[in-house]
Amino acid sequence: MNIIWLGHAGFRIEIGDQVLLIDPWLNGNPMMEGQDHGAAVAGATHILVTHGHFDHTNGVAELSRNTGAPLSGIVELAGRLHADGAVEGHAFNKGGTITLGNVAVTLVPASHSSTMPVDGRSAYMGMETGFVIRGEGRTIYVSGDTSIMADMDWIGDLYKPDIGILSAGGYYTMDMAGVAYAAKRYFNFKTLVPCHYRTFPALEQSAEGLIRALPDVDVIEPQVMQPIAL
Repeated sequence: MNIIWLGHAGFRIEIGDQVLLIDPWLNGNPMMEGQDHGAAVAGATHILVTHGHFDHTNGVAELSRNTGAPLSGIVELAGRLHADGAVEGHAFNKGGTITLGNVAVTLVPASHSSTMPVDGRSAYMGMETGFVIRGEGRTIYVSGDTSIMADMDWIGDLYKPDIGILSAGGYYTMDMAGVAYAAKRYFNFKTLVPCHYRTFPALEQSAEGLIRALPDVDVIEPQVMQPIAL
């Protein structure tokens, strides 16, 4: 398995027979300036989106068309993006599981907000979400943009993810201290990858505090386009 950070909250996850793009915001993402966008999306088999904000969905319908990768997410958001030309995948809802080849993806709650501009106005795009991804005998929890929430209790207990990809930049989501608290209270991660940080000045710029707070977890500060092999 390879987990490849596409900057901000975007990831390329090579797992089983799938190449999943999670919230692949490429154009306009300051962390992807000068990076090889073609390599970032090469061979993509599916696109998963957590919620409607621009830093997660800008350009994804066009990306889906160009790559041929179907797009899936919560019903309102997926329906909007399919109407915008994304290749139709699954418009499912929280608690639902889809099977993508040898990989299972379950939609789980997050605690945030979700809108997109439609016809010059801000439109509701269904509830914000995260994903539990299972393949190769491993389980990944992708939190999406979220605060600490009680739902993490049952997500950790039911799915027992050993890998966490958690929003950690603060201001719009949990900060590093919040992620450390959630990891200790709700999860038993072997590996934890923070995201949604370093992109803008308002966000946290380092995960050093998280690393110190979780000495028994392999906290990996991702580098853009550099594979994390697990």
